Amino acid sequence: MLIWLTAAALVVAGFVGMVMPPLPGPLLVLGGLLMAAWAEDFSHVGLATLLFLSLLCVLAMVLDFIAGAMGAKRYGASGAAIAGSLIGAIAGIFFAPLGLLIGPFAGAMAGELLSGRELAQAGRSGWGATLGMLFGVIAKLAIGAMMVGVFVLVRCLG
Repeated sequence: MLIWLTAAALVVAGFVGMVMPPLPGPLLVLGGLLMAAWAEDFSHVGLATLLFLSLLCVLAMVLDFIAGAMGAKRYGASGAAIAGSLIGAIAGIFFAPLGLLIGPFAGAMAGELLSGRELAQAGRSGWGATLGMLFGVIAKLAIGAMMVGVFVLVRCLG
């Protein structure tokens, strides 16, 4: 029973971590699902499913890392703005939850302004970085839900 409670707690913590970056959300969800499979000696959920869930976990982490930069790039950001959005996203972690929105925006703007671009372009780049970061959170939540859904489906069919 304790193993199941721990597994559930890890999955819940993982979903919190998908919104609050200091927690490695996708890894916690994967850890919880792995623990749940282990609780039944992998009799229902086996290696193939766990490998697929691991691939989804990696996809979620990659999307999380590059989403803000991709959003900034889509709005015409320079390389300096993209680097600034990544730095801002990392710095924003320490000022959660507001810093998670302001960090990529401020970082992209600072990168643009430091590279000599106009304030209007800097604002567009900042907006793009913020939208990208929000897209990343939504994508991680969707992938996390997919991970749980695949686990439950395989568990119920197996």
